[in-house]
Amino acid sequence: MKKRKRLIGIILLVVVVLLLLLYAFLDLFSQNKTETENIVSMIDEQILIEKDLKIEGYTFDEPNVILNPYGNSPLTALVIFETEEDEEVEVTIKGKDKNSTFTHTFTKAKEHYLPIYGLYANYENEVTIKVNGKEKIIKIKTDALPDNMILPTSVKADKTKLSNDLYFYTPSSVGYTVAYDINGDVRWYLTNYALWKIDRLKNGNLLVSTERLVNSPYYMTGMYEMTLLGKIVHEYSLPGGYHHDYFEMENGNFLIASDNFSSGTVEDYVVEMDRETGEIVKTFDLTKILNKEDGKSENWSQYDWFHNNSVWYDKNTNSITLSGRHQDAVINLDYETGNLNWIIGDSTNWSEEYQKYFFTPVGDNFEWQWSQHAAMITPEGYVFILDNGNNKSKIESEYVPASQSYTRGVMYKIDTDTMTIEQVWEYGKERGSSFYSPYISDVDYLDKNHYIVHSGGIVSVDGEPSNQPAGFATGEVSLTSDTVELLNDKVIFEIKLPTNNYRVEKMSLYGNEEFSLGGQERIGSLGKTEVDNTFVSFGVGAKDYNEIKDSHKISLSKEVDRLVFKGQFLRGTDVQLLLYKNGLMKSYDVPISKKPYTALCVDVFTEEEDENGLMVTKYINNEGLSGNYSIYLKIDGILYNTKQYVRF
Repeated sequence: MKKRKRLIGIILLVVVVLLLLLYAFLDLFSQNKTETENIVSMIDEQILIEKDLKIEGYTFDEPNVILNPYGNSPLTALVIFETEEDEEVEVTIKGKDKNSTFTHTFTKAKEHYLPIYGLYANYENEVTIKVNGKEKIIKIKTDALPDNMILPTSVKADKTKLSNDLYFYTPSSVGYTVAYDINGDVRWYLTNYALWKIDRLKNGNLLVSTERLVNSPYYMTGMYEMTLLGKIVHEYSLPGGYHHDYFEMENGNFLIASDNFSSGTVEDYVVEMDRETGEIVKTFDLTKILNKEDGKSENWSQYDWFHNNSVWYDKNTNSITLSGRHQDAVINLDYETGNLNWIIGDSTNWSEEYQKYFFTPVGDNFEWQWSQHAAMITPEGYVFILDNGNNKSKIESEYVPASQSYTRGVMYKIDTDTMTIEQVWEYGKERGSSFYSPYISDVDYLDKNHYIVHSGGIVSVDGEPSNQPAGFATGEVSLTSDTVELLNDKVIFEIKLPTNNYRVEKMSLYGNEEFSLGGQERIGSLGKTEVDNTFVSFGVGAKDYNEIKDSHKISLSKEVDRLVFKGQFLRGTDVQLLLYKNGLMKSYDVPISKKPYTALCVDVFTEEEDENGLMVTKYINNEGLSGNYSIYLKIDGILYNTKQYVRF
């Protein structure tokens, strides 16, 4: 009897499995399903491009000259040729004067792939190549700049004190990631959005944000390591995404301003990523270090209570310095333990338990910083901060209006034994409200007594200084980005742009990077998208979603590492995205809500909403999924068959 029951059980199990397989087969193939649109990644596009970068048969006298070889860096070119012996090559890109002319020497080789940077737009550029005493002039004609390229309204330069380094900007509102020379001419830009910090790594490559969102409004999937040619060497992805800032550690790892979205808050999470594997090897969760209710600034919210906008590691003290804009606080953490070391800022409205971490001011002309950015530790051990200067008080009745505010670079000397703080340098106060940026902005340490103060978010509304970032300003809005370079307290360079720029870095055009074909690699992961519900479905009959596809502006596409669903729905609509395979249905909720933004740092990705509803996006990552899944959509309880499938 037992054997018979066991046999019946086995037969039933086999029947169920066969039915599940049959259902899956019928669902996938009997309804003329098509595969979702596949979006080719930038890395995959570039791998294909490199197959056409031919060197065979090209010589010094007849080189292969390719303008904008990777399609995203229009003011660059690649010159390709072979020599019979290993030869050193010198390249000169002719500028308007010596401060805008660039020369670089490439290491010896027989196969020469020469990146040419710093071309002028809409111009026949003259590039001189020298090999073993021989000289050749190449003419490279470029296209005009895009119509929406931002050009300076004012440039002042003391060329006797300046080199030919460029000023690299990342946008906050309208604009490109772009580099200007000391004459204010555009000498490099990217056509794809690259936000947040831009800097050169120790290997000579740039590290910039990806153009893909992991969450609105501006949390990106990660970073691209790329050359100025626009070639992506590595794409780094991480589950909490990337915003604002990163720091390259001496061991090569990256400290990254990230998020832990499952906590229900943002911009209060820092991770260390292993550069080789993409593994997150260390985390700093500020919700476990600080009290969210303390030190509230005007822009504080439950969702974005700290608003970390900078990350800095100091090897001398083995500590991390972070900038919490919404608590007007620069904090320092022990790298090993994550314990709080100190806080710079006004201690008003902070809990008693944190008072011991604050400093007591000493010396003359001392002022605290407010809604600050770009906190760093200088080689002298000073704390260098961009003090935006919002309100200049924790007490609302004492707020200073925008017309009386100012933004400044400020340097503090701290003594952690006596817990005293002294202001040792500032610039910007003397400029008054015309130099006031209520958000974003930057300071840079170039050398001792040689600094950049970048007031990148100047906003005026109806001719008056504004306390609101560009994304919130209404009326007749005027934007200005004002960057000042100082040497021994003298202004040696200033450039104004009619836009808002997040950050600026002064860098040489050529680093120590070496060009090579191939080597593109994706590192890290976006993590697993949590399933809200999984259930068995014996048959998934549903309405044809063509009935609602256009009215809801629905689109489905597959990126290399995730499925992307977009649609427009009225608030309160109940929406689920369903993936069906082998009789099992995975359900993912699509929240129809707008994030409670309080102080957007960039406004190029804010959600669109009109009388037809809110545009929303749902990402379902590859991790944990494999094979083909049929896609269904459920809207207010009604099931729709998209007749599409996605391949993970």
